[in-house]
Amino acid sequence: MTFTARRQPTARHPAVEAGFRLLARLRRAPALHPRGLTCRAELEVVADGGGPWGVAWLDTPGRYDAVVRLSRAAGLPRRLPDGLGLAVRVAHADGPDGALDLLLTSSGRGRVTRHLPLPRVHATGGPYSSLLPYRVAGHKGVLAAFPRRAGQGRRAGQGAVLGDPESLAGALGAGPLVFDLCAERADRSWRRFAVLSVWAVLPVGREESLDFDIYGHRLPGFGPGSALAALRRAAYRGSRAGRKEERPGALTGRSRGSA
Repeated sequence: MTFTARRQPTARHPAVEAGFRLLARLRRAPALHPRGLTCRAELEVVADGGGPWGVAWLDTPGRYDAVVRLSRAAGLPRRLPDGLGLAVRVAHADGPDGALDLLLTSSGRGRVTRHLPLPRVHATGGPYSSLLPYRVAGHKGVLAAFPRRAGQGRRAGQGAVLGDPESLAGALGAGPLVFDLCAERADRSWRRFAVLSVWAVLPVGREESLDFDIYGHRLPGFGPGSALAALRRAAYRGSRAGRKEERPGALTGRSRGSA
């Protein structure tokens, strides 16, 4: 006798969805990270000499156009620490219609603190982490973006930059902000897979249709794990629904970047 496994229904978490929907409606912006700066960027997949990853995109060095949103989670005043966000959309990562989205949050770099959000004042003051594990060819580990220090990259003198949109726009006028993108190894060390260069602010309105979604924009063998996936999807749904309920005529100059 053959038994067929029944697919379990997906948890909806209506309370989470309703909460994020209300917050987005009240803010007339994403429920989290309401203030941000959307920028033109370039992502270069690099060969680090560490052997194949087992993922076609990572094993084929190349350059990709990208869009980046740098944001503040609570929208606090510029001089106060806030959770900083780094959202990345890589165009054509999996062919003409295959974009890849990454959502990273300011964090620590230790074995424990890389899984925890860490409020900061400066956008270049420390790493950004996916917080929850990704699956890279079957291996589980968080992803992280490390700002390059002064003299390390194409921008000589990349120093402390406040994380508010105005300060970031001013810093980009002097040159790109550069980040090394890394994946966590089995021994909890880091392995670099790409370099992200954030170049210039996009004109107002260019980012309005952008809606980052790490579950909808992922690659074969490279995507977020299942931990808290249902909760995060509920938060995304609520935030998007709340933004659609903005009152007619409300100001919509903010980016629609993340939940």
